[in-house]
Amino acid sequence: MDPVVPQEITAELTQILANLVLGDNKIRSNAEKAVNDRLVQTPDLYLLALAQFAIAADTEVMRSFSLVLLRRLLFRSAPHQQHKEPRSTLYDQLPSQALTTLERLLLHSLSHEPSDSVRRKSVDTVCDLANNAMTRGRPWHALQEQAFNMTQNQEAGFRECAFRVFSGCPNLVIDLQTAAVLSVFQKGLQDGQSVDVRLAALRACVSYLTASDAHQLAQSLSLLYPMLDTLPSLPNVHLKAFLGSLTPLCASHPTLFAPHLPALLSFLRALIMPTADSGPTPTVAKPFPATSTSFAFPPGQAVQQSDDGDAEAAEDEEKQQVRRAALELMVTLSEAKPSMVKRVEGWTFATVRACLEGMGELPEDGLEAWLEVDPSEESQDESYPQVYEQSIDRLACALGGKEVLPPAFQCIPSMLASYDWRLRHAGLMAIAAIAEGTSKVMQLELGKVVDLVTPMFRDAHPRVRYAACQCLGQLCTDLEEPLNLVSMHMRLLRLSTFAKALNWDVLVPYLDPIVERLLKLLDPGAETGKPVKGYVQEQAITTLAMVADASEATFVKHYGTIMPLLLNVLQNANDPSHQKLRVKAMECAGLIAIAVGRDVFRSDARALIDALINIQSMTCLFSLARYNCVAQTLPVDRSDTLLATYLIATWAKICQALGPEFEPFLPVVMPPLLNAASAKADVSIYDEEEDDPEREGWETISMDGHIVGIRTSTIDEKCQAFDTLVIYCSVLGSRFGPYLTQALELTLPALQFYFHEGVREAACRLVPLLMSCGKSSGTLTPPMVTCLPLQARDTLRVVGTHAFTPELTNGFVDWYETPASRTWPRSANVAAADAARTLAKRAARRPNPAARRTDDDRDEIALMEEMEEFALEDMEKALRMLDEGHPLLIAVASVRELGHAYAWEDEGRLTRDA
Repeated sequence: MDPVVPQEITAELTQILANLVLGDNKIRSNAEKAVNDRLVQTPDLYLLALAQFAIAADTEVMRSFSLVLLRRLLFRSAPHQQHKEPRSTLYDQLPSQALTTLERLLLHSLSHEPSDSVRRKSVDTVCDLANNAMTRGRPWHALQEQAFNMTQNQEAGFRECAFRVFSGCPNLVIDLQTAAVLSVFQKGLQDGQSVDVRLAALRACVSYLTASDAHQLAQSLSLLYPMLDTLPSLPNVHLKAFLGSLTPLCASHPTLFAPHLPALLSFLRALIMPTADSGPTPTVAKPFPATSTSFAFPPGQAVQQSDDGDAEAAEDEEKQQVRRAALELMVTLSEAKPSMVKRVEGWTFATVRACLEGMGELPEDGLEAWLEVDPSEESQDESYPQVYEQSIDRLACALGGKEVLPPAFQCIPSMLASYDWRLRHAGLMAIAAIAEGTSKVMQLELGKVVDLVTPMFRDAHPRVRYAACQCLGQLCTDLEEPLNLVSMHMRLLRLSTFAKALNWDVLVPYLDPIVERLLKLLDPGAETGKPVKGYVQEQAITTLAMVADASEATFVKHYGTIMPLLLNVLQNANDPSHQKLRVKAMECAGLIAIAVGRDVFRSDARALIDALINIQSMTCLFSLARYNCVAQTLPVDRSDTLLATYLIATWAKICQALGPEFEPFLPVVMPPLLNAASAKADVSIYDEEEDDPEREGWETISMDGHIVGIRTSTIDEKCQAFDTLVIYCSVLGSRFGPYLTQALELTLPALQFYFHEGVREAACRLVPLLMSCGKSSGTLTPPMVTCLPLQARDTLRVVGTHAFTPELTNGFVDWYETPASRTWPRSANVAAADAARTLAKRAARRPNPAARRTDDDRDEIALMEEMEEFALEDMEKALRMLDEGHPLLIAVASVRELGHAYAWEDEGRLTRDA
């Protein structure tokens, strides 16, 4: 192909690309800078040179690299673009002639590239270019024609790439005659020479059906037959990819599969059930695959087994992958259209049975390793038992108890009675997994379920006993009514979950033996002479905290024994390995202080506070200059990320326990708290095309062609800080006055904190508390009173548009009720009217009650209506404060009384009147 750019440009680009792939960081950085400089000066020349290099380069590596680089550069933001300008890419800066030449070069690469791997890179670049060009109103008819021609090519690799193009860019064929498109796709699905062609054709069909409208789907129903017909003849090595390609279509268009469900069940049932193992038999050459010897003849002949063993392992892995893929397809269909699969006899039973079988496939050994691992730190890898457990959970949530419980409990009792501990473990974990989705039906038979679980607390295997605790704890969490544990005579190894769900009168009879056993766990070697695992002690402390919280004042008699132990931990747990133990002790001490009350806690309050001050001082969160204390220095690990969060929470608990007596310690706790409340959101912004690795503790959202990364730990700490300020201000009242100005300066901007709703809600609760504090302490100044209505106007406008919640409206009503806030500018009235109108319109969009077909729908709508009712009630109170005759009062009352929106026939008049 004739060159399209000057030779000197090509030579320069060749050298730059060669430097980009070198390992030397300095050389590579200079090459990247050179690329950016050239793209600023003459983007068209260098992008065309890059496309030309993808055709003319000598090696496959460089041709692939050129195509990948071209794809990334074309649609990244143009250099030196201002943030306020509409997003513009390098593609948008290319003249029409350059675009035509670029398309011609890429089509040449697609049709003449000899390497399959490079040709696939070419497909990716071509599809990206086509999709972006079509969104800009530039069709690519030449690509459409070439792709259809390539489906007739004699070489399978070119036919595969043609269907890859249709898969990556379905808009190429979406407007063509349906019959013609289906004919081409069906021919690809029936390709007799290449499995890769059939897979590419299947993915093209999925993309086409996903992008089609209802009319096209009705004409394309016949395509499902050849699509599903590709499955039966495939070996396991390919079957997983075909099933995985069909799964997204199951989620988006499940009704397409309705006529095929009986046949699909017949095929998939054989895949999702484990292969029967007859065990060692005389006719098997190698009855024990794990052993190093096998039968050979004549005797003495060496047998090479490594290759056979590897082949068997690879075959087993392929079967498991197919099994997972088939189960995922069935569960996805069940989630997407529950009513459809319920009508297929045997569908639910087969899926439930497959999940239960899979959950029992734990390794036989490994008990010692399991005992050494902290359960809270176990890796959540997708090993098969976890995958099956998640699948049955999803199935139960999708189909409900009436459909899932009968087949589940057809198998679970026999599993719990099995000689194999793995099946007993699986049965218990299955009950826990399905509890949430089947809670309404399971609750009717809860006594029988508990009778099945409780004997397993005496099981000989530790993992089964652990599963029994997990199971009962999950039942307490998921079922609406707490379990009655009076009939459960058992040792609770993980009581914290139970304690959260129990009523006071249920827990008290068991309080003494529970505390006694937990105290033994805190004493290393008290019973067996063996040291207790650190994670066991941590869980014991957490459980004590939950028990204290649930038993309240009844816990007083155990206070004298437990609080000294906790203080000892806080004063002496200095090793980095004790980080979690220390923060758990903080949490427990705070909850116990609240439970026993101020009078009991007062004698130990100073010791606990001094211990916390020592720990906090070593974290450099504040200076002790304002507080005169003498305390032992503790070496605190600066990498302890939990410490700051637990410190703030524990100080809040101590404040709740001591009440007004906590005032002298405000100079200690307020500096780090205000620092946390003033934290800015840690945000990173980068282009969607850039490959940014996922970072732990970050969340991302897509916004205006950019990916916005937000560090969640920072804003979670900010939210916790505002919640703690609410506690301090409400507990201390006027005693919080010295910090009113600082707190208000942070709170008002936080009302519109975009990144976290919890921060906005806490700030809204805090404002009326601060005003009340300022009034009672005499620290509320005229500038404070003046700025509040203006902030209310802006906040009402923003919140009324996005997420008007009862918490926010209630906060504003409390705000309005303060005498200092009665003088409002006209703009605040207008903002309030806008907010009320938005809320009323949203209430008008409530679904018709006759359309509420499922229990879940009814519950969700009832919750939504209840929240809206609270918001409307508070808005009505706020409007009456603004104007007793406000015209919007009639509208709000109409929505509240009739359940539908007021007819907004003259919005302009209402706004003017406001």
